[in-house]
Amino acid sequence: MTSTLSAAAGKTGPAAETVTTTTTAPGTTAPGTTEAAEATESTQMTAVTAAAPATETEPETGPETGPETGTGTAAGKAAASARRRTGTARIPAADLPRPRATRVDVLLCLGLLAVIMLVQAWNITRFPTLSDDEGTYLAQAWAVQQGEGLAHYTYWYDHPPVGWLQIAFLTWIPSLITPEWMTVATMRYAMLPVSAASAVLVHALALRLRLPRWSALAAMALFGLSPLSVVLQREIFLDNLAVMWMLLAFWLAASPSRHLWHHFAAGLAAATAVLTKETMLLVLPALLVTMWRHSHRETRKFAVTGAITSCVLAGLLYPLFALLNNELFPGTGHVSLIDGIVYQLSRPGSGSLFQAGTGSHAVVQSWLYYDSVIIYGGLAGAALLVVTHRWSVTARALAGPALAVVILAVVITRPSGYLPAMYVIQALPFLALVLAASAASVSHAVLWRRRSGREGLPQRRPVAVLRWTAAVTLGAAAVAVVAPTWYQGNKTALTQDANAPYRAAVAWMGQEVAEPATTRVLVDDAVWLDLVHQGFEPGTGVIWFYKADLDPAVTATLPGGYRDIDYVVSSPTVRRDAVDLPIVKDALEHSTPVAVFGDGEDRIEIRRIAGGDR
Repeated sequence: MTSTLSAAAGKTGPAAETVTTTTTAPGTTAPGTTEAAEATESTQMTAVTAAAPATETEPETGPETGPETGTGTAAGKAAASARRRTGTARIPAADLPRPRATRVDVLLCLGLLAVIMLVQAWNITRFPTLSDDEGTYLAQAWAVQQGEGLAHYTYWYDHPPVGWLQIAFLTWIPSLITPEWMTVATMRYAMLPVSAASAVLVHALALRLRLPRWSALAAMALFGLSPLSVVLQREIFLDNLAVMWMLLAFWLAASPSRHLWHHFAAGLAAATAVLTKETMLLVLPALLVTMWRHSHRETRKFAVTGAITSCVLAGLLYPLFALLNNELFPGTGHVSLIDGIVYQLSRPGSGSLFQAGTGSHAVVQSWLYYDSVIIYGGLAGAALLVVTHRWSVTARALAGPALAVVILAVVITRPSGYLPAMYVIQALPFLALVLAASAASVSHAVLWRRRSGREGLPQRRPVAVLRWTAAVTLGAAAVAVVAPTWYQGNKTALTQDANAPYRAAVAWMGQEVAEPATTRVLVDDAVWLDLVHQGFEPGTGVIWFYKADLDPAVTATLPGGYRDIDYVVSSPTVRRDAVDLPIVKDALEHSTPVAVFGDGEDRIEIRRIAGGDR
């Protein structure tokens, strides 16, 4: 099953001035270990900008992309010797208190969040097209709410159930108020809190990684307002929930206080992300890199070990659940976790990304149709951060997100791999972060001025004017590239109605079928719940078309094959996948359309089975 996608001032760069403190005598307590030292450290941090990412051994006086003066070089040894003679010592950068979000940061974040929510909520029920995957996850959440088990049919370990358990929680109160609201189109509104939480976490993570305020807001805007995000984050996909949990794990891993429990909690959040959508396993190495770089060196091993332990122990709950149900290993007459894993790993590949006509090529083209800026820009930004990792403070601070982009990009180039349309969702926050960080690095490189030998002297006015002119020109060029692409993509999402045929088909079934309780109809899961609310019997009356052939419990209720079915609601998904489903294929071949809604490949047909026994 796949989802279908329709065809700033002052110091602006993320660097900081050198922060030093005067020691009273060699061997005295290091700054940060006593209250007096903490006060001195805090006072001297006024020179540090909110954009200054740093690590324990990184000098921060040079330009953003300038070479490091390592302690092993002659210059580094001379600098260290001078500090010892003068009684000064540089505070390790990772031990500096990190700037906290101010009231201005909060207000700006909330203002941008309001814009993002408005754009994502507008026209949410009508675009994009309802998908079978959305219907499946919501129907499984409905089954949980009804006490019918973990799925509306036999749960066969295709995905861990944590994802739709969260969906069941998000949709529980609305479904209690009005049960008829429990349909795909309406319950898309339940995804808005998830999108809001993820957008805020992107902004908070950017600040924790010491990006400038404007850059953190840019990352949030890229993540929340990209047409690709607007389209995909509206949909009821497990990936959107998993991204929220993984962003929380990154935020905890980059905690400025670096308490051990923050790292343990990061491991739990990462496990929840993986148990929500197992493809989040790919991002775990990037999370470990972030945790390693932002943990205290004296407790780093404990922190990382604790995070890994908490993640693994939480993740083991899933196979333990299968074991307790005697469904861990394959066997006769029951499903198993092993069979589910084998199925996912053996799904037919989508072909080469670089070969026209393959599934992978079509999926990537659909992403680029909505927003090529965040994809190409994010990939270029990740490459820039990787290349400048030796010289750039920002590149080292963003090592984790950049690695996530690299891993996710490499995976989709496998010609034998299966590439679903929603795969890009887990890359969107990291693409946004590295693109915004790269913009901050370029801005710093343009506006930074060398201070060596010129402390206290103003920058020459012509040079300053030239630098700011270059910065403004680059910013205007970026807007000129982004604006047309985003305008067209978001215009489509905010104005088109792609779901009118589905609404019309559901209305027809409700009005024209005299006895829905005894009528059997094949549908895709996009409208399964709609017909349940119309009075059709869930499970064996309104049948998710895959189950007619693939679920023995359902197939047993169809001894006459297609003849035991009255109607087929033929959607693009049904027609596409019927070729591998004998009963569904026969039902389409032995039926005639009695109503057609829409036209072309996206049409919805109501087909009456001809020559049936019913």
